[in-house]
Amino acid sequence: MPNASSWSASSPLLLLWEDSSGTRIFLSLLYAVLAISGTLSNVMVIYLVFSFKKLQTTSNAFIVNGCAADLSVCALWMPQEAVLGLLPPNSSSLRSAEYRLLRGGLLGLGLTVSLASHLLVAFNRYVLITKLPSVYQALYQRRHTGCMIGLSWALALLLVPLLPGLWAPGSAQQPPPRQTDGGPRYTALLLALAVLGQTALLLHCYLGIVRRVRGSAKRVSVLNFHLLHQLPFPAAPPPPRRAQRRLSSVSVLLLCCVFLLGTQPLVWVSLLGFFLRPAPPALQAASWLLLCSLSALNP
Repeated sequence: MPNASSWSASSPLLLLWEDSSGTRIFLSLLYAVLAISGTLSNVMVIYLVFSFKKLQTTSNAFIVNGCAADLSVCALWMPQEAVLGLLPPNSSSLRSAEYRLLRGGLLGLGLTVSLASHLLVAFNRYVLITKLPSVYQALYQRRHTGCMIGLSWALALLLVPLLPGLWAPGSAQQPPPRQTDGGPRYTALLLALAVLGQTALLLHCYLGIVRRVRGSAKRVSVLNFHLLHQLPFPAAPPPPRRAQRRLSSVSVLLLCCVFLLGTQPLVWVSLLGFFLRPAPPALQAASWLLLCSLSALNP
């Protein structure tokens, strides 16, 4: 971690490495929009789940857990970044190392639990659709579900002390610490590999669901075809199963594309900085901003 003097010329925004006032104002407005929309949408999802008994399922418990984590980013971290972007670079609030650690901790805690909740939701749906009901009921008892949610927060609390060094911003005159310090570089590599592994597991779950649903729909269509020809009276036209399968596939594809768009730029920017050369500061800031925007897009 850098000392206090290395932060004297740094940008007030956690994801910004330049001192342009116009850029700080633009990002402040962007953070404000994401904070308002993300907070309202996450609160609405939590309210709906707690208001309707039919929505209180195991899968929705993981979704609510992810919304609670996203609130720490949208409702607690983003408003601070929006305000700090309007302050002068030499403000005393921006020089406080404890305050920077608090902001970094909020961001790291929210993003870690949110990504873990993504994986828990995907695995829950995978087991529900592709496995026997007895397997699902045995695995997702109330106690087991609570332990999974608790483990996601415990894992985040263990990782939070390692994360603030990843996004330590530097000025245009002074390179960021992670370019010279091996610790943050290796931490960034571990973060990239962890997100890459989580993405691979998530895609495996959703693609497995699509294959299972498409295969089941084809078997049902063949069965209905033989049964309809044995009926003594004309039957009603079958539902548009092909269109439904196509819509389901497009929905899963869209979900995966949004998730990949938010997570993969940071992964490959981190890998590029570790194995080859650091990416331009603007590209690194954009990759972090895309990852943080997931907290507003998740609902």
